[in-house]
Amino acid sequence: MTRTFLFVLGSARPDGNTETLARKAAEQLPADVEQRWLNLADHPLPDFEDLRHDSTRPRARPRPSGDNEALLLDATLDATDIVIVSPLYWYSLSATTKRYLDYWDAWLEVPEVDFKATMKGRTLWGVTALAHSEEEVAEPLIGTLNHVAAFFPLHFGGVLLGNGSRPGNVLDDTEALARAKTFFAQEPPLARYPYES
Repeated sequence: MTRTFLFVLGSARPDGNTETLARKAAEQLPADVEQRWLNLADHPLPDFEDLRHDSTRPRARPRPSGDNEALLLDATLDATDIVIVSPLYWYSLSATTKRYLDYWDAWLEVPEVDFKATMKGRTLWGVTALAHSEEEVAEPLIGTLNHVAAFFPLHFGGVLLGNGSRPGNVLDDTEALARAKTFFAQEPPLARYPYES
């Protein structure tokens, strides 16, 4: 299977620091690695409805088709590596990014997709820019992505952190730019929940 990176952009503004940092890291990927970039602002999802325990509907969900949900599902299934590119908003993921991950729960109920088994063993990565100089404030975001990865389980490459508030600030973070050069070169382990350590 050709290695394919799906970059899921979850910023509330275009060309922000998080996307800039992700593109710096992506420049280091080998030429034979496919890249697909999808901006969630261009492919909005409706608010997620959890209907798992609604007795008036069948347990199984039909596979979505012809809409943004279908596009994002197909892109996710086609990827060997999913990169969540979300700024740190109130110490966690952006709303559009969280909504995209909420839909992973819905896709678990589509029998023909067999989402959990299909995704197992792929790799989840994160990239975020934060305004704080203390990287510890990103721990809730990192924990969320780790736990999502542990559920399947997916390999988890961690989160590439950069500092920047105003547009372009991340280019002044020389440590983040140095980390970006080797971020995708690692072979990440399968994710584990903290209590499994």
